[in-house]
Amino acid sequence: MKDIMAIIRINKMNETKKALEAAGITSMTATGRVLGRGKGNVDFRILSGAQEGREEAISQLNANGPRLIPKRLITVVVPDSLVKKTVDVIIKANQTGKPGDGKIFVLPILESYRVRTGESGDKVLDE
Repeated sequence: MKDIMAIIRINKMNETKKALEAAGITSMTATGRVLGRGKGNVDFRILSGAQEGREEAISQLNANGPRLIPKRLITVVVPDSLVKKTVDVIIKANQTGKPGDGKIFVLPILESYRVRTGESGDKVLDE
């Protein structure tokens, strides 16, 4: 059993939920808003001005240091047999080819329990 933790763009949340559901992966947890950054050093206001050709914006590119970008954090716990399918669905729903598409981490789950019944192991997962 694995926990698939994905950090995605905020505007890709609904598309990701629909893609997972269409693939038969219905259970997930989402955190409303998280902040983070990759290795990029971007201020989107300055970048927008630079793309419009504004000299003052162009001169300030990379001058303000790293900025934390709002993202969504989703976690999906699946049996080992569904890890690749789940990761592929998340990538397909979120891949734009531009920096900031997100990250996916796969972590082992050692134990799981359903609170209502006390069941444990893979039985607690929706399959």
